[in-house]
Amino acid sequence: MTRKGKNTARLALLNAAFILLCLVTLVPVLYALSISFSGQGAALSGELSFLPKDPTLENYRAILFDKPFLLWLKNSLLLSAGTIALSMLCAVPAAYAASRWRFAGRRGMLRSLLVLNAFPQVLSMFALFRVLRLTNTLNTHGGLMVIYAGSMCVFAVWNMKGYFDTIPREIEEASKIDGANDFQMILRVVLPLARPAIIVTCVMVLITVWNEYLFATTFLLDSRSYSLAGGLYQLQSNDYSRNWPVFTAASMLATLPLLLIFFRVQKHMVSGLTAGGVKE
Repeated sequence: MTRKGKNTARLALLNAAFILLCLVTLVPVLYALSISFSGQGAALSGELSFLPKDPTLENYRAILFDKPFLLWLKNSLLLSAGTIALSMLCAVPAAYAASRWRFAGRRGMLRSLLVLNAFPQVLSMFALFRVLRLTNTLNTHGGLMVIYAGSMCVFAVWNMKGYFDTIPREIEEASKIDGANDFQMILRVVLPLARPAIIVTCVMVLITVWNEYLFATTFLLDSRSYSLAGGLYQLQSNDYSRNWPVFTAASMLATLPLLLIFFRVQKHMVSGLTAGGVKE
């Protein structure tokens, strides 16, 4: 076999392995999708089937009209949008400053952020609870947004700093020669060039906030302020009234916004993540 033939065969085997891996990871998703269109006893039947025997939309009707799913969805959208705005407002200037400026303590500051982010979130639960209680922001979306934004700023700063490092300084110098001041240079030159990194960072923040469970169920005490994570937990919190088809229907609906956003911005994901991983 020629070298070209060997490379073709190796590539075919690699692609087949990736396809098989994707199919394996889709098994629980397809099974949950099947359960969401089935009756209440389907999840307890013991049979692994990807096609519901008696398809019904009753579970989706129940979650949309009998449960406060739309309220949970609105709360999650509010938390996500507020967290993205706060974290990016802080992280973009910090990342640009860490990339372009050389000041005393710069490396130590960046490393200390990583060290602080390495601690498990549960270790800060009691301290954050006291802070929220003393500031009268417990059980408020605003208080939770600040916590989320603070925890996500570390990733946002490091990811966008790596991307800012890839933007040639000559482009900024040329814009200044053309008469742009620092604000115009950042707004009209740097930020458009960094759009892939900004988009992918926003998507990662969105995914984290959307799926976050621990803080959402601890600091939001009112059922009307629950996010999707807390609301889905409430659907299964009663051991005597669990309805798995309704729960899986809610889970399927909860993933739709993320899927739509991901498919919309997927062309920016690869460039934003790979360029953001450049070593200092």
